[in-house]
Amino acid sequence: MEVLVVFLPLLAFLVAGSIALFGGPKAEPAAAGHGSHGHGHDDHGHAQIAHAHDDHAHHISHDELNHAHDDAHDDHHVVAGPPSVGDRVAQFVTAGAVIVSAILSWTLFYDVAVHGHPRTIELMTWIQSGTLDVKWALRVDQLTAVMLIVVNTVSACVHVYSIGYMAEDPQKPRFMGYLSLFTFAMLMLVTADNLVQLFFGWEGVGLASYLLINFWYEKPSANAAAMKAFLVNRVGDFGFALGIFAIFVLTGSVQFDAIFAKAPTLTGQTLHFLSWDFNGLTIACLLLFMGAMGKSAQLGLHTWLPDAMEGPTPVSALIHAATMVTAGVFMVCRLSPVFEYAPTALEVVTVVGGLTAFVAATIGFTQFDIKRVIAYSTMSQLGYMFFAAGVSAYGAAMFHLFTHAFFKALLFLGAGSVIHALHHEQDMRKMGGVWRKIPFTYAVMWIGNLALAGLPFFAGYYSKDMILEAAFASGSGVGRFAFALGIAAALLTAFYSWRLLFMTFHGTPRMDKEVYDHAHESPVVMLVPLAVLTLGALFAGVGFHEYFIGHDRAEFWGKAIMTLHGHDAIEAAHHHTPGWVAIAPLVVGLIGIAMAYIGYVMMPRLPGRIASTFSGIHKFLYNKWYFDELYDALFTRPAKALGYGLWKSGDGAVIDGVGPDGVAAATRDIAARTSRLQSGYVYHYAFAMVIGVVLFVAWLSVFG
Repeated sequence: MEVLVVFLPLLAFLVAGSIALFGGPKAEPAAAGHGSHGHGHDDHGHAQIAHAHDDHAHHISHDELNHAHDDAHDDHHVVAGPPSVGDRVAQFVTAGAVIVSAILSWTLFYDVAVHGHPRTIELMTWIQSGTLDVKWALRVDQLTAVMLIVVNTVSACVHVYSIGYMAEDPQKPRFMGYLSLFTFAMLMLVTADNLVQLFFGWEGVGLASYLLINFWYEKPSANAAAMKAFLVNRVGDFGFALGIFAIFVLTGSVQFDAIFAKAPTLTGQTLHFLSWDFNGLTIACLLLFMGAMGKSAQLGLHTWLPDAMEGPTPVSALIHAATMVTAGVFMVCRLSPVFEYAPTALEVVTVVGGLTAFVAATIGFTQFDIKRVIAYSTMSQLGYMFFAAGVSAYGAAMFHLFTHAFFKALLFLGAGSVIHALHHEQDMRKMGGVWRKIPFTYAVMWIGNLALAGLPFFAGYYSKDMILEAAFASGSGVGRFAFALGIAAALLTAFYSWRLLFMTFHGTPRMDKEVYDHAHESPVVMLVPLAVLTLGALFAGVGFHEYFIGHDRAEFWGKAIMTLHGHDAIEAAHHHTPGWVAIAPLVVGLIGIAMAYIGYVMMPRLPGRIASTFSGIHKFLYNKWYFDELYDALFTRPAKALGYGLWKSGDGAVIDGVGPDGVAAATRDIAARTSRLQSGYVYHYAFAMVIGVVLFVAWLSVFG
C-alpha cells in the first residue's frame, strides 16, 4: 500500500508527460472573439484603477498606482477550443491516481498513527561509497502519515479543480503532468528515511515549483518569478546541503535512526573550520534551518513567494499554500531529536518565525492583488509553525500545518473561483458586490476566513491558539517575544482576511458592467473540491486536536517526535497558562474583523484617510519593507556590475584581446604587410634579387 501511495502520482506523471510530448494534435485555439474576455484585465486602464481606488479612498501616489496595476496580474493564458482525447486521458489518469493515493493515505493514517503501527519499507540500496550507505526506503511513521493525508488530499482536490479551471488552456496534459510530478516529489520528501533521500525530494519539489510558476512561459513576468524562486531557494538549499554534510561528519551517517541515536552524545562536540571552532550540533541545525527558511519563505529568504503567484491559481493552492512551503516545518519536526540538543538553534528558529509572522501580516493588509494577500497570509502562518517548533511545541506546529493546509487551500481555490467568475481579474479594487452572483464561493470563503482568523470551532482556532499558548508557557524570553508578535499578527490577519472578503464580495461593483453581468458561479468540477476542503476547514481542528495536542499526544506521535523533559511547551500550556492568554487570540481576532467591517463596509473612505495621514508608513508597508530594493542594491546590481566588468575587461579585453582576437589580428597584419611585396612589377622583383645578392656577398665576405 505504501508503495502505491508514493508511486501512483509518478506513473500518472509519466502518462500525462507522454501525452504532452507525443500525444498527437493539441487542442486548437478558439476564435479570437471567444477568448477575448480572458484578457479583460488588460482592457482596464489606469483610469479604471483610479476610479476604483477613489471608491475606497485609498489615496496613494501615482507610482504606487502603476505598481498596483502591474501587480494585479491576469491569471490567464491563450484560450483553447474543446479538449482533445489526450487532454481527457491526461486529466482522468492524473486526477484518478492522486485520488486513489489520497484514499490509501487516509487508510494508512488510521493504521499507522491512530492504531500505532509505524514501519519502514526498504526498496533497494541506493548509494554505497566508503562509510556512506544510503538505502532507498519509505519511512511511514506518524509524522509521515499526517503529511501523506495533507499532500494527497489537497493534491487530489487541486487536480480535480484544475480540470475546470484550466479548461481553456491548450496545454492541459503538461499542466496535469507537472502537478503529478510535484506530488510524487513531495511524497518522496515526506517518506524519506535519510537526509539524502529527503534532499532528493526537496530538490524535486523545487523543480516542479519552477516548472509550474513558469507554466505560462511566454509571459516575461512568469519567467522572472520562476527564476527568482529558483535563485532564492539556491541560497537556502546551499545551507541545507552544508547541514547534511555537517550531520554526516558528526554522526558518520545520514540515516535518521542512526543520527537520532547519536545526537545525545554530540552535545559539546565542535566542528573546526579554518581557525574557528563551532558547536557542532548548533551549526548543523542552523544550516539545516537555512534550507527551511528558503523553502518555507521565512524572513530574509521570503521574497520569492509573493512573486510565485504568477503561476496558475491551482499551483498557488497546492504548492505555495498547503504542501511545498510546509516542507521546512516538516523537516524541523522530523529532526526534533537533533534540534532538541541545540537550544541556540531553536531560539533562532523561534525569533525568525515570530518576525516572519508579524512582517508578513503587516505587508498583507496593504496589498490589492487577491492572490498576493493570501500569499502573505501563508508566509505569516508559516512563521507561527516555526516559532511553535522553536519552543519545542512540535505537535502544535504539525497540527497548524495540518489545519492550515485545508483552510488555506480553500482560500486560494476560492480566490480562483472569484478570478474565474470575473474574467480572470485579480485586483480587489475591480471587484465588489458579487456575493449574489457566486453564492457558493462566497459561503466557502466565509468559512475559510473564519478558520484563518481563528474563531471558535473552526480549524484554525484549535491549532493557532495552542501555538500562542505554548509560546507564552515556554517561559523563555524568545517564547514571550514570539507570543507578542503572534498576537499582533493575529490582529492583522483577521483584519486583512476580512478586508479581502468585504472588498471582493460586498459594496458597489467596481468592475465594468459587462464583466459584472457575465459573472457566474464556477462549474461543479471546481465546486466539489471546494466543498471537500470546506469540510477540512470546519472539522480538522475539532476532530483531530486530541490526537495532535491533547493529553494523549505522546501515544499518538510515538517516536516520530521527541521533546526533552522540561521542554514540553504544550504540557505547560495545558497547565500553566493564564486565562487572558487563552482568550487573547479570540479577542484580537474579533477586533480585527470589526475594524475591517468598519473600514470597508460602514465607512469605506476611512482607510484612504488613514493611508493619507500615515503615508510614509503605508508606502513602506505597501512596498514590502523594501526587501526587494535592498537585495537589488546589495546583491543584484553589484553582481551585474561584476559580471559586466569581467565580460568587457576580462573576457573581451584580456582573453579575447590577447588570445584568439589578438593572434588573429597579428596574423592578419603580418599577412597584409607581406602581401604588399607581391606588387606584380618585374623591376621590383629584380631589385629584390639584387638586394639579395648583395647581402649574400656581404655575408660571405664577413663570415666566409
